[in-house]
Amino acid sequence: MSVGDVAVRAAGVWKRYGGGLTQVDALAGVSADFGKGRFTAIMGPSGSGKSTLLHCLAGLDKPSDGKVFLGDVDLTTLPEKQLTHLRRDRIGFVFQAFNLVPTLSALENITLPLDLAGRKPDQDWMTTVVDTIGLMDRLRHKPSELSGGQQQRVACARALVSRPDVVFADEPTGNLDSRSSGDVLDFLHRSVREFNQTVVMVTHDPTAASYADRVLFLADGQLQSELVDPTAETVLDAMKQLETQQDTADELAG
Repeated sequence: MSVGDVAVRAAGVWKRYGGGLTQVDALAGVSADFGKGRFTAIMGPSGSGKSTLLHCLAGLDKPSDGKVFLGDVDLTTLPEKQLTHLRRDRIGFVFQAFNLVPTLSALENITLPLDLAGRKPDQDWMTTVVDTIGLMDRLRHKPSELSGGQQQRVACARALVSRPDVVFADEPTGNLDSRSSGDVLDFLHRSVREFNQTVVMVTHDPTAASYADRVLFLADGQLQSELVDPTAETVLDAMKQLETQQDTADELAG
């Protein structure tokens, strides 16, 4: 993949916590490219480092070693103020817990990043995004008046309204029922197909991962394998194989 085709890149990323005998390597030299206009899922057993990797890629956490590039910008060298501006202007993030402001309407939550940046939304683009999430008639409602699935679609729209380079999603369907999950995943999938958005999503759900173009599998902080054009069945098989390998390694280490 040429540099011009890469939205975000991890180059030998390590993340260490603690020191000495208590040191834990949450990430141990991860290198991966994430293509523009592509939907990538990251999976792995609990404690594999997938959310840590996502946070490093999104500039929410700094690697202990290695580099993270958003386009041609090295996030690891940016002062905190510049990094804050970059996250606000070029990165969208969808959290498992929605993170909506309860006192604001759905519309006000969607435009919040732009309001904080002192920018006016592109009305045509915002209309397109709101149409896509199917909540045009609910924009005046507060989060407490929306279902979980509707709240997460509002959170997805908020992540997209500024037309970021990359949308990062951390278990975006983790708190949703299957129908609401499908709605959110359809929206993320359409944003890639129709708007050429780049999406990187952490998930534990093989069905959610099947919406992606590619799945990366982590274990013990290292990239183990990847799967292109996944189905729920092939993802489940890959996860079972990964867990078997980890069990074997644990037995040998013990």
